[in-house]
Amino acid sequence: MAAWTWRFEKADGTEAAPAVEPEEFTTQGDAESWIGEVWKELLAGGIDQVRLFEDATEIYGPMSLHAEEA
Repeated sequence: MAAWTWRFEKADGTEAAPAVEPEEFTTQGDAESWIGEVWKELLAGGIDQVRLFEDATEIYGPMSLHAEEA
């Protein structure tokens, strides 16, 4: 079974420890639901962007946690 995990990064792409401890997700939907619930806490804790992995394969990223300016 695949494991879906997030990599947490600063704006320059360096890995950083998240303020909210992530779990290991069994589906992409679960991983995306979790990030949707905690992204503000992650941002407040110094995380600028995230990447989603399925096992060792990067699915997408970097995805900014900063709200788009209107």
